[in-house]
Amino acid sequence: MIFSGFIELPWWGYVLAALALTHVTIAGVTIYLHRCQAHRALDLHPIVSHFFRFWLWMTTGMVTKEWAAIHRKHHAKCETPEDPHSPQVYGINRVLWLGVFLYVKEAFNRETLERYGHGTPDDWIERKLYSKHSYVGIFSLLAAYLFIFGVVPGVLIWLTQVAWIPFWAAGVINGVGHYFGYRNYDVSDASTNIVPWGILIGGEELHNNHHAFASSAKLSSKWYEFDIGWMYIRILEALGLATVKKVAPKPRFAAPKEAADLETLHAVIANRYDVLSRYAKSVRATYRAELSRLREWSPRDAEMLRSFRRALLRGQQLADAEGHRMSEALKHSRALEVAVHMRDELVKLWDRSSASKEQLLRQLQDWCRRAEASGVPPLVDFSQRLRSYA
Repeated sequence: MIFSGFIELPWWGYVLAALALTHVTIAGVTIYLHRCQAHRALDLHPIVSHFFRFWLWMTTGMVTKEWAAIHRKHHAKCETPEDPHSPQVYGINRVLWLGVFLYVKEAFNRETLERYGHGTPDDWIERKLYSKHSYVGIFSLLAAYLFIFGVVPGVLIWLTQVAWIPFWAAGVINGVGHYFGYRNYDVSDASTNIVPWGILIGGEELHNNHHAFASSAKLSSKWYEFDIGWMYIRILEALGLATVKKVAPKPRFAAPKEAADLETLHAVIANRYDVLSRYAKSVRATYRAELSRLREWSPRDAEMLRSFRRALLRGQQLADAEGHRMSEALKHSRALEVAVHMRDELVKLWDRSSASKEQLLRQLQDWCRRAEASGVPPLVDFSQRLRSYA
């Protein structure tokens, strides 16, 4: 009797129902809350937008303004003490298992909501129902599941639904996605791609790609990566229910020019994360060659250099004593020292917002000349590659 509901299913049917229902919630978070509301990467038809608002109110009780504001602050203050949920600050275990409490704590910060929550829905139903009575939806969902599936299956499916987002989004994405995984782009934060196939969490697994191009509606970037959220967006677009506003730029190449021009400059800045990713390969090649050389001639210096491998290859800035020790280690490898310093100069190229385009072009041309005159083979090859961006 306790299993009886409007719909009776075999045990595996209830499992499939739970997975399907939680997947709709994941789609609502990644398409509506994340890509549409927080980053304005696409516009959704009012019917689709309100369906997701209603569904998320029922399944999570999350308020659009709160979610968007907290996520925008995460990007603005990433990996700093002001980041609402950085595992680099709070530790991986706290964010992974207790990330939802960090979210709730930040949701009570009125300054965060006012500064970062602009442009989110503020209509009558948002003010009078969704925001004001955010938990009514969750318990309404419980009542619906009890009627549809029966007491025991209904409660179990409801618990799965309610726990799904706090664990996978607040815990795994915010925790693991800034701690373990691989990186396509050398962004300044610790974001990683957890796995190349974004299915279980709607494409959010490709978190490093997202931090490189935050306003892109598409999260996959390599041929072997799959973003199921992007597939849903393309289906909605084909049905006239969504409009994609921006996707990550794809680098194009031509024959290398004798000297970089304004077109090269614009292409390099637009594709800066691709540039840094390719430059990282030059640094790795230089690192391997220098480590091999030092192991033969000075094992102690080689070991010292090896201790800074992560910081050197990721371009991390070390402070105080550690930074001084790394500088001392680099003095034993001119090639690697040049490669690291020129990487810092390359990054500054697109950080100089006050410089004119003519000044930036001269700096880029000077950078290429010095790279080719450095005598470091990976840098010479990279400079030629840089002049081929179109």
